[in-house]
Amino acid sequence: MSILGRFKEIMSSNINALLDKVEDPEKMIEQCLRNLNSDLGKVKSETATIMAEEQRAQRELDECQADIGKMQSYAVKALEAGNEADARKFLTHKASLQAKLTGLQEACNLAQANAAHMREMHDKLVGDIGELESRKEMIKGKLAAAKTQDRMNKMMSSVSGANDSMASFERYEALADKALDQAKAMAELNKSSQSSIKDLAAKYDAEPDTSIDDELAALKASLNK
Repeated sequence: MSILGRFKEIMSSNINALLDKVEDPEKMIEQCLRNLNSDLGKVKSETATIMAEEQRAQRELDECQADIGKMQSYAVKALEAGNEADARKFLTHKASLQAKLTGLQEACNLAQANAAHMREMHDKLVGDIGELESRKEMIKGKLAAAKTQDRMNKMMSSVSGANDSMASFERYEALADKALDQAKAMAELNKSSQSSIKDLAAKYDAEPDTSIDDELAALKASLNK
């Protein structure tokens, strides 16, 4: 039957293998659920049809068996009434019913197998849908956690970059301090050199202080009077 062919893959599929193939889990699971629910609707409809066929085949089989029993009963009654010709007719019809019974039994067996197969398919689909429904929220939670972790990773990367920039800034500041210290030291050296020259020059530029000598000479002169 066509329905059995269409859903052969469903019966052999593994729900975990199906999930392993998804690229966007959230979107694909939603699509998978839509597909499975659509398939379930088709399976339900076909299952109902096949179960009705099973019931019809069983009913025809039961009716044929009942008719065979009736022909046997009528043949016995005809013989008891001394009517062998009628008994022969009943037995002849019974034989034709028995030939028909074989075909009806085969049809009933096939209908029962098809109905069992469809019920199995229906139950599997219901189970797969239930599993996906339960796992959908779990997967959504995992995706949300993954997105949060990704944002945190990007933030940590930015912080790491800021730390690198701070370290570079501190190295530049240390170089600037070193350059400033060197400049100050050079200024001190230049200042010391210039002061020494100025002091030395002042030694020779200064006028000798003769006031004491003059006063001493005057005092000596007054004592020699």
